[in-house]
Amino acid sequence: MKAIVCTQYGPPEVLLLKEVKKPEPGNNEVLIKIHATTASSADVIMRRSASFVSRAILGFRKPRKKYEIMGLELAGEIESLGKDVKRFRQGDQVFGFTGFNPGTYAEFKCMNEKGSLALKPSNMSFEEAASVVDGASTALFFLRDKAKIKRGQKVLILGASGGIGTFAVQLATFFGAEVTGVCSTSNLDLVKSLGADKVIDYTKEDFTKSGETYDIIFDTAGKSSFKQCKTALTKNGYYLVTTGAIIKNYLLTFWTALASHKKFVFAMSVEKAEALKFLTELIEAGKLRSVIDKIFPLENMIEAHRYIEKGHKQGNVAIKVNQ
Repeated sequence: MKAIVCTQYGPPEVLLLKEVKKPEPGNNEVLIKIHATTASSADVIMRRSASFVSRAILGFRKPRKKYEIMGLELAGEIESLGKDVKRFRQGDQVFGFTGFNPGTYAEFKCMNEKGSLALKPSNMSFEEAASVVDGASTALFFLRDKAKIKRGQKVLILGASGGIGTFAVQLATFFGAEVTGVCSTSNLDLVKSLGADKVIDYTKEDFTKSGETYDIIFDTAGKSSFKQCKTALTKNGYYLVTTGAIIKNYLLTFWTALASHKKFVFAMSVEKAEALKFLTELIEAGKLRSVIDKIFPLENMIEAHRYIEKGHKQGNVAIKVNQ
């Protein structure tokens, strides 16, 4: 099968198109013919080996495998089943997340039937479904499971036009919050179209100096710090961040917690099966949609990574595989 492999860390050019062995499913696994995957900011970080987590997954000095296949999200069709599989049938259209076992930059991928895998929303293309997996489930995990979002709360989303942010805006709106999105000038209309009540252009306005306070500040891009944002939080407010200066933020939170009830939350969401089912219900009810900026063929993965590194994408970058 064709796959994009990474043999060393570095610029986009370290990604190579190779012919590799097609995997075979174990007893409790399904073999998925991948129709679409994504190229994400997380993939770029892993390719660069720019975080401890990425090095822990792939290898500290270089990728552990001779031909490391990257990619975390997929949408496709089940081609064959292990003998003990009960949840799925051959021909099922599915979407899922591979977690600490990347490998979706390829034509086929095996996954455990009990993993982060679910039937694909019937009203989405494969590209749209693959783009939902990590971004929407991460936004749901932070807003619903960690911050316990409630109707009527004031929520501010930083990076509102990105892969996680576009879903965070929609989900916060769905849960009945008053949503303010922060983005650049070119993305104002997009964020408004996703349901934001207010939109702040960060190139013209600093939300921390407006005097407004929020019950939840969700930094989906890791561009802020708890120190910068704490004055804009209500007394019992949550500052959520998916990446960035985590240790420094934790130390600042410890000292702030001595004098207030403000909370800083950083966590990782790896088990996504329940979230995917919930998100499917929203999608099929017309309450959640994917924002796709560009679609590249698998063979053009280098160009996809170059585009992401420019830092101007709206929503997600999808990759066509078997189509």
